[in-house]
Amino acid sequence: MINIIGAGLAGLSAALELAERGIPCRLVSVQRSERAQSVLAEGGINAALDTMNEHDSPEEHFADTMRGGCFLADPNAVAGLTYGAPGVLRRLQALGVPFGLNEKGILLRNFGGQKKKRTAYAKSSTGKILMSALIDEVRKYESRGLVNRAPHHELIRLIIREGRCQGAYVRDCYTGLCAEFPGEVILACGGLNGLFPSRTTGTTQNTADAAAELFSRGVHFGNLEMIQYHPTTVGIPGKRLLITEAARGEGGRLWIKRKGSPWYFMEEKYPELGNLMPRDVVAREMFFVRRREDTEGEVMLDMTALPDEVWKTRLSDLRENIASQLGIDLRREPAAVREGIHYFMGGIDTDEKHRTNIPGLFAAGECCCLYHGANRLGGNSMLGAIYGGHTAAVTAAESYVPAGSEEIRFSPPDEEIIEARPEFNEALAEILSEGLGIVRSEKELDGAIRKARALEAKCPREKNRLALGLAMLMSAKERRESRGAHYREDFPDTDESLRRQTVTVSENGEPKIGFRPIPERRGQDAVHS
Repeated sequence: MINIIGAGLAGLSAALELAERGIPCRLVSVQRSERAQSVLAEGGINAALDTMNEHDSPEEHFADTMRGGCFLADPNAVAGLTYGAPGVLRRLQALGVPFGLNEKGILLRNFGGQKKKRTAYAKSSTGKILMSALIDEVRKYESRGLVNRAPHHELIRLIIREGRCQGAYVRDCYTGLCAEFPGEVILACGGLNGLFPSRTTGTTQNTADAAAELFSRGVHFGNLEMIQYHPTTVGIPGKRLLITEAARGEGGRLWIKRKGSPWYFMEEKYPELGNLMPRDVVAREMFFVRRREDTEGEVMLDMTALPDEVWKTRLSDLRENIASQLGIDLRREPAAVREGIHYFMGGIDTDEKHRTNIPGLFAAGECCCLYHGANRLGGNSMLGAIYGGHTAAVTAAESYVPAGSEEIRFSPPDEEIIEARPEFNEALAEILSEGLGIVRSEKELDGAIRKARALEAKCPREKNRLALGLAMLMSAKERRESRGAHYREDFPDTDESLRRQTVTVSENGEPKIGFRPIPERRGQDAVHS
C-alpha cells in the first residue's frame, strides 16, 4: 500500500490515479479533505483550451509560465504541465465540475502574467468545487477498499531503512496513539504556512512540522527563498484574507492617492498588462508606492465599475465573503489592500517525475519545488497540484511492489514528540519576516540569521523548525541577485550566472546551500509524448 500524506488536490489526485490502477493507497491527513487548504483556492485553473478565439496554445502557456517564473523552473517539467493541462480540465469537466461555458466550450478569464485568457473557473470558489468533484470520485474507490482514509493523523517521521523510504510513522491527533504505516510515501502536505502564523492567506494547519522533520532526515529542498506575496490581501484576526486575482482579471483596478487624486500606478507603468502583471511585480510596486513622499494612505482595490452581470455570475462568492468578513460591499466602495504571504514556490526538491533524493519518497503540490520557479502565475497552483499528484502517483506505481506484510504496528503516545509552543512560533515568524520580506538585504538577512541562532540556543528542542527557518534565510542570503519574488535592494539586478536553483541540505543539523543548473529543454516530442 502506498501512503499519501495530505488530502488536498494533490493528495486526492494521487489517490485517484493509484486506485484506477488497482493499487491500494492510504490517505493520511490532519483534517478531512473538506477542510484542506485547497478548498480555499478561489480564482481558477489554467489550460490553453483556446475557447476565446485568441489562438492560444500549450506552448504559449509554457512560455508565460517560464517567463513568469524568471526561467528558474525545470522546462521539461513545465512543458509536461502545460501540455497536460487541457486533459486535466477535460477530466475535471467529465467529473461534473460546473465550469463557466461559452459556445466553444469552457469559458476562460484573464489572470496575472499571462497574455491570453486561459483560466477556467467555477464562480469564485473554484478550489472548493474541484475538491468536491475529486472527493466524490475518490469515495467510489473507498467503498471498494482501494483508498483507505486516516484523517486526524499527522506525520511524525519517515521510516527510512537501507537508504529507502519504507513507510510513515504517524500519530492520531486525538488519542496520541502512534502507528507505523508501511509502504512508499507520496508527500502532498502543502506549503510552509505554519512558519508564518497570522501572516499568510493559508491555513496554519500546514504547521511545517512535517517539512522540518523531512529536512532533518536528509530530504533535499529547493528555492526556499522564493516566497510569493499576493498583492491583494486584508488583515483579519489570525491570518491574511485573500481577495482573489479574479477581481483584477474581471477589471478591478489598483490605485493610491497622489496629490489628492487616485493614481493608477500599475496601468501607468505597465500599459500592456497593468494590474495583471505577475504577482511579484504588483506586490513590489505596491510596497514602493506606499513609501513615496507624494502618496498618501493605502493602496485601494477598486471594483465599483464592474457590471452587475460580472458580480452575479463570476464574483458572487467573493462579494459575499468580503461583505461578511469586512463589512464592505465591493460593488459600492474600494477596499484597502496590502501584500500578504500566499504561496511557497520553494519546497521539497524533486525531479520532473516527482521523485525526491530518497528512493520510495515522492512529493507533489505546494510542498514540492518544481513548476513555478521564482514566481507562480495565478491559475497554475491548482493545475500543478492536480497534474503533480497524478504524475507522482504514476511514478510511484512504476516501482510499486506489494509488501510482504501490510501490518500496521501501533505504539503508545511518543513522549519524544515535541509540540511547538505558540510563543516560539511567533518569535520565529517575526525573525523570518524580518529577513524574508518583499524587499531584502544582506544586513537584514544577517540580522535575522543571528536572531535565529540565538533563539536556537534558547530553544534547543525546536531545532528542526529552526534549521528549516535558517535554511530559508541562508538561501535568500546566498542568492545575491533579484529574481521574481526574491528582491535584494543591495543586488537589484538579475544575474544570469545565478539562473540556477538553490538546493539546501541538512548536514549534522546545519543547512548547507548549493546551486544546481537549470536543465535544458528536450525536444517537444520527448517532453509531452
